[in-house]
Amino acid sequence: MARSLVRLLSGFQNLCWVQFTKTRLLTRVLFRTTFERTVVKTPPSLFSPQPRDFSFPNSSWGEEMMRLYDYYNGKSEVETEGEGQWIRLPSYNRSLKYATGGVYLSKLIQSRARLFTRNIRESGAAFEYVLFFTKDKQRCVCILQAGHLLEGPPGHVHGGAIATMIDTVTGTHASLLSAPVMTANLNIDYRSPIPLGSTVLIESTLDKQERKKTSVSCKVTSSDGSKLHTEATALFVSIGVGHLLRG
Repeated sequence: MARSLVRLLSGFQNLCWVQFTKTRLLTRVLFRTTFERTVVKTPPSLFSPQPRDFSFPNSSWGEEMMRLYDYYNGKSEVETEGEGQWIRLPSYNRSLKYATGGVYLSKLIQSRARLFTRNIRESGAAFEYVLFFTKDKQRCVCILQAGHLLEGPPGHVHGGAIATMIDTVTGTHASLLSAPVMTANLNIDYRSPIPLGSTVLIESTLDKQERKKTSVSCKVTSSDGSKLHTEATALFVSIGVGHLLRG
């Protein structure tokens, strides 16, 4: 009787151990599967040295955004009298190669470059923009469509989002004119609010360039240029390769 009881208890313990082991294995499998699915859902562009080119139109672009894109893109194909030829900047982390000596630098740090204005997965939710610059690099224009995540005052774009785009446009323009740069000073005057979801033009013009300093002025207007939303001036200082590689 005692032996039978010992066998029964032993069998029960083995059964419990098997169930416990199965539970642990199942937990590991579920966790691993969930993790793998998360990785699979992550866009390949996060790890690829050649990420998605955000400067091309997508389904979220409105009619005015497309009209302006077609207008400037058309000028990038032929040289227009009085304005010269415009060049479209591809993607957010490839503009470095257009800077002086940047074609070599971009190969070193391009895969690590990341601008947070492009980090929103949902198209049209935040910053939708495309940049063009003139062949002589004296002017740069950005077509911006502001998404719902950029809301500040009810129904209008947050002032910080506007400042972000001004810094992005003027900084890109400055890097086209010299080596890679960092913002030294940015002065912004807000004139009138920008309606959320609207399309605006951000135009940057070279003011002065001396040694390592580049000064540009910028204005944000309605898509037809009739209304001034924001004015700004910016100063950029050229930096060495070491700053980029250490970043």
